[in-house]
Amino acid sequence: MKMKFCAVLVALGVVAAPAAALAASAQLKAADGADIGTLSLVQTAKGVRISGTLRGLTPGIHAFHIHETGKCEPPFKSAGGHFNPGGVPHGKHAEGGPHAGDMENLFVVDSGPYELKAVNDKVTLSTAVKHSVFDADGSAIVIHAEADDYKSQPSGAAGPRVACGVIH
Repeated sequence: MKMKFCAVLVALGVVAAPAAALAASAQLKAADGADIGTLSLVQTAKGVRISGTLRGLTPGIHAFHIHETGKCEPPFKSAGGHFNPGGVPHGKHAEGGPHAGDMENLFVVDSGPYELKAVNDKVTLSTAVKHSVFDADGSAIVIHAEADDYKSQPSGAAGPRVACGVIH
């Protein structure tokens, strides 16, 4: 009975219907066009949850960032710098940092599938707000060849960009 009553109130416009979860995805490609995998992004109360299975990454530690421009033309410099709407220094070890797009390094054990699970509480999938990945020129997810040292400016000395995917 209670559920029917709530549905009637929603239908009459007395109360708002629960908002659908905001979601997006990013299809990551290597510079040679090889498919690396698709990441799902879902807005949660704790930030944007990013998850998916990646393939073809070399074993080792790789930097993982959201970049400021939604373009992925090899060698992926088209994605611009790290997403940083707050204009703060790079890295969690830098005073005043990190960038909104800075995330934890990926630890890839072998060349098999890598299950990525991360939450970024400094960005949002909501539109028309300062930390939205859907600003005027969009955003991309980039994986680098090396580890982010979490302090070098402006990008963590993470080496070349090895994979990129525009967030849609």
